[in-house]
Amino acid sequence: MNQNNNSFAVLIFFVIMLLGAAFAYLLYGAAPHVGYMWILCTTFIIALIVSAAIKVADQWYRAVVLRLGRFHTLRGPGLFFIIPVIDSIPYWIDIRVITTSFTAEKTLTKDTVPVNVDAVLFWKVLDPKKAALDVAEYRGAISWASQTALRDVIGKTMLSDMLEGRDRISNLLQKIIDERTEPWGINVISVEVKDVLIPPALEDAMSMQAQAERERQARVILGDSERQVAEKFGEAALTYSNNPTAFHLRAMNMLYEGLKTNSTIVIVPSSAVESMQLGALSGITALSMEAEKEKGKK
Repeated sequence: MNQNNNSFAVLIFFVIMLLGAAFAYLLYGAAPHVGYMWILCTTFIIALIVSAAIKVADQWYRAVVLRLGRFHTLRGPGLFFIIPVIDSIPYWIDIRVITTSFTAEKTLTKDTVPVNVDAVLFWKVLDPKKAALDVAEYRGAISWASQTALRDVIGKTMLSDMLEGRDRISNLLQKIIDERTEPWGINVISVEVKDVLIPPALEDAMSMQAQAERERQARVILGDSERQVAEKFGEAALTYSNNPTAFHLRAMNMLYEGLKTNSTIVIVPSSAVESMQLGALSGITALSMEAEKEKGKK
C-alpha cells in the first residue's frame, strides 16, 4: 500500500526554489545572466533531491524501506529521510485494526443443506516486515484465507448447530484464520458471523415444524392442567363426602351465583332442592329475590 502524503516535501521543494531565486537575484539582479540560470538549475536539482529524501508517515503507518532491493529498516511515524534512488518504499503498512467482510455462498453443511453465510473479520498487523516480505498483497491473502476457512467450517457443521451456535463457529473461525495468518505477522482479533441464509423452501418447512412443536407443547400443557384440575376436584369430593355441611353451603353458593347472572329461570332438580332444604318453591323464590336485589345494587 502506498501513502500519498507529500505535502511537506512539496513545501520544502518550493522553499528551496524561492531561496535559490532570491540568492540569484541578489547576485545578478533581474537582468538575464548565465550565472542566474546556472543558480536556478542547481537550486532545482537540490530541491528535487531534498524533497525526494523527505518522507512523512502518519501515526498509524510504518514504511518498509528497501536499499538496493534488500530490506533495510522500518520507518515511521513522523518525519524521516531516505537516500533517493538507492532507497525505496514499496509498502506503507497500516497497523490499525482493520475489518474485512467475507462470504460463503451456496456452501453445503454437514447435512447437505446449501447456506449463504456472511461474516466480518477484525485483524491487525503486528509485524509489518513479515506482512510486506513474506506474503504478496497480504489483504487479499487474508480475504481468501477467511473464505476457505469459513467453507471448511460450514462443511463440518450441522445446520441446527450453525443456527444456534454462532458464537462457537465464530471462535472456531478465529482460531483457524489466526493459525493461517500468524506467519505473515497478522493477528486475528475476532470473527463475527453476521447472517446465515437458508433456502426459502427449507425456511418455510422449519417454520411449520416450529409451529407444530409449539402446538404440541400447548396441548401437553393443557392436558397437564386438566390432570391437575381433576386431582383437585377429587380432593374436593373427598372433603365434601366427609363434610355434608360444606357440601350444602357450596351447593347454595353455586345456585346463588347462577341466579345473579342475567338468567331469570333456573332449573334445579328436586333432589337438589330437598338436599339443600330450600323449602321447595318458596325457598327458591326467596333466593331468586335476594339475587335480584344484589343485581339492583350493582
